[in-house]
Amino acid sequence: MEKLIDEFRKGWQGAAPPSLGLSIAFAVACLLVATLARWGLAQVRPDVYFTPYFPAVFFAAAFGGLRIGVVTAIVGGVLGVVVNFSDAIADHARFALLALYWAVSALTIWGVEHYRTMLVEQRRISKRLIEEEDYRKLLVDELQHRLKNKLSTVHAVIHQVLHDQPQVWARVDPRLRSLAATDDLISRIDRAGCDIRDLLISELGPYGHVRFTLNGDRLFLPPKLAVTLSLMFHELATNAGKYGAFSAPRGLLQVSWTVADDRLTVTWDETEGPTVDKVSEPGFGTKLLKSALSAFDGRTEISYLKTGLHCIMQCRIPRSE
Repeated sequence: MEKLIDEFRKGWQGAAPPSLGLSIAFAVACLLVATLARWGLAQVRPDVYFTPYFPAVFFAAAFGGLRIGVVTAIVGGVLGVVVNFSDAIADHARFALLALYWAVSALTIWGVEHYRTMLVEQRRISKRLIEEEDYRKLLVDELQHRLKNKLSTVHAVIHQVLHDQPQVWARVDPRLRSLAATDDLISRIDRAGCDIRDLLISELGPYGHVRFTLNGDRLFLPPKLAVTLSLMFHELATNAGKYGAFSAPRGLLQVSWTVADDRLTVTWDETEGPTVDKVSEPGFGTKLLKSALSAFDGRTEISYLKTGLHCIMQCRIPRSE
């Protein structure tokens, strides 16, 4: 009995097609209920012959599919002509109503079958997306594991090379550890989010804590926004290390953020860096910065000033995810 109920539940929800026997039994039950309803209506209106069978056709087609719906419509029409709950006889008017009933039933069955097809396709796409998401998570976890192993290997090799130069190692070791801490943070915020200050410290720490200042109140970022901003901060910090403030001995960075209602504004200001004489064609990093916040109703403005790069990031903070 439990197996039968589970099969009925799955068939009703569209999770799995029901067996032929169950579909026929359900259609027969629908016809019986419709006939009882017709008998009740006949106590008031004896000339109601086919109307109660419309719901039976709809539910039978929705549960059992096209063939079951067609058979139910045919049987319902026959019952409407043959079974009488009054002294009236089947005349031309009743057969005209029969033709109208079958026409409307055909439209009903077509609509239900079209919806069932769309539902099956939607479930197939959803299943595929879930499988691809699981595969993506597996790959990301594997890449994070490999990256951590490679970073540990690099750490060990450099330590071995600089074993006789403790002063140099003392400068390199904290930066390598900061990079490892950043990778660990990124893997965590993808699931739980994090505070924006912790995110910035993790991204900027490898360049030295005396090279940057942070201004803003504590602000918790939801996971998706935290990951997006981490990518943007990483791109900006990498560019600062290659071409901007972090590439110059006296270069400094100031990052500040404010929140008004549900809008976040982050300002990235670099000073004392190399002068930007010519701006190259936008690459992947620039395109990332320009488009990353669009999912959060946001935008990014980048200006190359004489004092250094100036970037303003604005977006909406999701209430929940």
